[in-house]
Amino acid sequence: MVLFRFAPSPTGALHLGGLRTALFNYLAAKQLGGKWILRIEDTDRTRYIPNSVENIQSSLRWAGLDYDYGPGADQTLGPYYQSERLDLYRTYSQKLLESNKAYRCFCKPDRLLETKERLKSAGSHLTYDRACLHLSEEDVARRLGAGHEHVIRFNSDSVPSSPKPHDLIFGDISDAHASLPTDPILVKTDLFPTYHLASVVDDHQMGITHVLRGEEWLPSLPLHLDLYTALSITPPKFGHLPILLNPDGTKMSKRSGDVQVTDYIKHGWEPSAVLYWLMLAGWRGRAQQSGAQDALINDFQLSIMVKEVSVFFCPAICYLKLSQFDLNNFSKRRSTLDPGMLSHLNALHLKHEDPLALARRVQPLIKVTFPQSPTVDLEYLTKILSALSGRITVLNDIMTAAPYFFISPDLASEEAQRLRASVPSERYSGAARLACDILSSPDLQFCQEDIDAGLKSTAKAFGGPSKHFWSTLRHAVTGMKASASMRHYVPECCLTIKLYFT
Repeated sequence: MVLFRFAPSPTGALHLGGLRTALFNYLAAKQLGGKWILRIEDTDRTRYIPNSVENIQSSLRWAGLDYDYGPGADQTLGPYYQSERLDLYRTYSQKLLESNKAYRCFCKPDRLLETKERLKSAGSHLTYDRACLHLSEEDVARRLGAGHEHVIRFNSDSVPSSPKPHDLIFGDISDAHASLPTDPILVKTDLFPTYHLASVVDDHQMGITHVLRGEEWLPSLPLHLDLYTALSITPPKFGHLPILLNPDGTKMSKRSGDVQVTDYIKHGWEPSAVLYWLMLAGWRGRAQQSGAQDALINDFQLSIMVKEVSVFFCPAICYLKLSQFDLNNFSKRRSTLDPGMLSHLNALHLKHEDPLALARRVQPLIKVTFPQSPTVDLEYLTKILSALSGRITVLNDIMTAAPYFFISPDLASEEAQRLRASVPSERYSGAARLACDILSSPDLQFCQEDIDAGLKSTAKAFGGPSKHFWSTLRHAVTGMKASASMRHYVPECCLTIKLYFT
């Protein structure tokens, strides 16, 4: 069985880079007819943050990335917390010790630091002098009996040289052993394994066939492959995803803005838009050609409007043709996340989504934001969202962009006063009179089409510039210069116009 895994550490909220890694593992597994695992790599207890796992799970649920195995799912391959698999790591570390492919190191931190600095001053690439490699069995047993703290190190000389490793994304990788620490630590003094040993053991025990992870682990690939060789087990195929960058080219970090998935959930971004945005950052998709990204965006727009049987349903209505998705189509270059692209994709989603479905989602928030508003029923909200189609970027914008649909406008605000001053008093009075006449007409049917036609004809008959007519209505109803077109106002708002002018 083809099996991928997403293995975050519970050191905080899931960030965009982690969500992209999960997305590509999900898609690659689906494309190859396989499954994927959520595994929690919690061996670094000093960095553990409570509730991190719950945040990771809720973020994946929001994105619709349902894993096949993991906490809360199929337990066949569990346990899925590395802290619950310590006996397994001890078994494998013991195998390495017994075969002389690992050794116990009793060096104190101050000696290690002194040794590292001395070697560096001497121009050596080594980071440790391997002082404990040749301790006798009697010496090791004596120190263990005395309760001396120690780590278990990998004996790097114990494995033969191997050909250049191959990466699914970067291709053949140059030998990077020289950049690794000398005899890396596999088990720490707290008896917890390091990432290197734990990930290798877990990937083997769980039957992982493909590992897609961040580029930051690429330098460790030679060590991991050496561990597979030392344990006489077959490694999976590896692929490393290039790092995501900020628009200014710096590495994405928490100090440079929103990077947590929960930030995007809180701000009201659509899961489909966020996922497609992340997919565009790193996956080339189509053959490299002019306009390829525009074509992908067009695919996104069509996927929202047309639900084709031949199109695979990616979570949260983000559709992808799996025949186009290929591990060989990842870009090797680090990718920049353009916030403008996300805004564009999100607006496309809202424009083509069913207004009633959007109304159901936004209704609870409207009730909280405008608790005194009598107009929060679904029928009314559906009309509002239709009127705002193409004018809002995220669904939450409705509260700030169009509060006048739910509460009386603040006509004392600076913006309202500037809008009122933009129309001469005589023109304002004239527009008000005409608006009252048309809205008071016994022949007027209070439906969208009738009101639209009536206001349009009145604007044409207005004795001054039509913008003065529309600005007058906009001032009366919204108190805002930027608002939904008055020609698309729902009947309830036109009643407000009538009441205001009379």
